Amino acid sequence: MSIAPVALTCGDPAGIGPEIAARARAALGDEVPFFWIGDPRHLPDGTEAVEIAAPGQAAAALARGLPVLPHPFPRPAIPGTPDPQNAQGVIDVIARAVALAQDGAAGAICTAPIHKKALKDGAGFAYPGHTEYLAALAGVDRVVMMLACDALRVVPATIHIPLAEVPAALTPDLLEATLRITEAGLRRDFGLAAPRIAVAGLNPHAGEGGTMGHEEIRVIAPVLDRLRAEGMDLRGPLSADTLFHAGARATYDAAVCMYHDQALIPIKTIDFAGGVNVTLGLPFVRTSPDHGTAHDIAGKGLADPSSLIAALRMAARMAAARAGR
Repeated sequence: MSIAPVALTCGDPAGIGPEIAARARAALGDEVPFFWIGDPRHLPDGTEAVEIAAPGQAAAALARGLPVLPHPFPRPAIPGTPDPQNAQGVIDVIARAVALAQDGAAGAICTAPIHKKALKDGAGFAYPGHTEYLAALAGVDRVVMMLACDALRVVPATIHIPLAEVPAALTPDLLEATLRITEAGLRRDFGLAAPRIAVAGLNPHAGEGGTMGHEEIRVIAPVLDRLRAEGMDLRGPLSADTLFHAGARATYDAAVCMYHDQALIPIKTIDFAGGVNVTLGLPFVRTSPDHGTAHDIAGKGLADPSSLIAALRMAARMAAARAGR
């Protein structure tokens, strides 16, 4: 199905975002219709960049190079050295991509990594990260982070908090919202008519009947029972140590986990380079490579574009799934 092109934001110009954008286009050719939003000066020397005036010109431009929707920045980029004077430009590019997606000019958004401290120091960026800013721009109160590759999709119910705080943070309301957004996302963005969701327990052996913890009995199981009564296909709470081998993965479409590492360790073990960060619950498709700005290798020709390539492909597939409903 023909879709509007994916908008790829520049991310931190001093990171690896510009160089992996150029490499992604070289690897993909015209397989995925996308365009890059940023300052052409920030692309690596020798990049075959084709400036466009509107997203609709991206597909034709891909045959000649990387389609670039120019967005001027105050300063050039020095690889490995974030410039606070460019911070507002990074923020504005994200907002521009969202506006294009909301208008239908972009079929999805793929975001290159940002450097949150540089944005805070240079422009007073008030959000913990990309996801929260995107949610604010979209007017959405709650979203869900999914990490996905061809072999596995995982969702952590709690994310960037200390492990000691997880039991208190894992409320019935949080778990229910996470499961509802995940199930809706699997239907809308992945084209699954009857999603199967596995739910991990918090404790070893999923609490083993209360001998190793009571969160499964007090919090997780009642939420699952209530949502099963509505027709959701939920399995669990399951012991996380047997949830991710090949045979188990074949029985579900996504696994909802209780904390960050419970979800991310298996997917990064299975496909470290090909994992994609997906935000569910937004009114537009958003993907991102599952890595940071990598300032230590920026500009050295060492950056691996594999995760960005996977993120662009997944964004296009998700956009097509939405368009087909």
